[in-house]
Amino acid sequence: MTVSNAPVTLRGVLIYPSLISIEDQAAILDDLSKVLKAAPLFQPVTPSGKPMSVRMSAAGQYGWITDRQGYRYAPTHPDGQLWPAIPGRILRIWDQVAGVDRQPECCLINFYGAEARMGLHQDRDEADFTMPVVSISLGDEGLFRVGNTTRGGKTESLWLRSGDVAVMGGAARLVYHGVDRIRAGTSTLMPKGGRVNLTLRVVT
Repeated sequence: MTVSNAPVTLRGVLIYPSLISIEDQAAILDDLSKVLKAAPLFQPVTPSGKPMSVRMSAAGQYGWITDRQGYRYAPTHPDGQLWPAIPGRILRIWDQVAGVDRQPECCLINFYGAEARMGLHQDRDEADFTMPVVSISLGDEGLFRVGNTTRGGKTESLWLRSGDVAVMGGAARLVYHGVDRIRAGTSTLMPKGGRVNLTLRVVT
């Protein structure tokens, strides 16, 4: 499948604006509701014991979790059950933009309420950094900040809107990135508001 939307580049990160139609966004949310019935959202804590402001779940062979034991991928939800399969509609987006033969082994699901944010961090718990990370935005707009491959220095930001897809690969695979804030009420996709971010990763 080809990608018709021309990407915007933000410090090496490719961002495909409005890649996902409104109809497909709603269908993906319906798929996610089934995933979350099997693997409910939970509030993770950092190794220091600080609760994160996002709520989280996952689909696939692995989910990414954090608790007092550290950051890691795990084959089971914190309640002990296996993660549900990644919905086919989400896998098709990976096939459109990832540019690699392997399929993702994890679809991390982050839910941002109006006050949630994600500090600058690298995605480096995966085994193969030649595999990209594909990020899907649904719901309210989020201010996406991208820095460098080392901590510190200049950063740039861009508002991600519902239906946008970002790809961190190549030289941008290990850039520091985060979400500074959510612009509540900018999407009607979810009746109660909020932002869902899906990140697809090859883990092993």
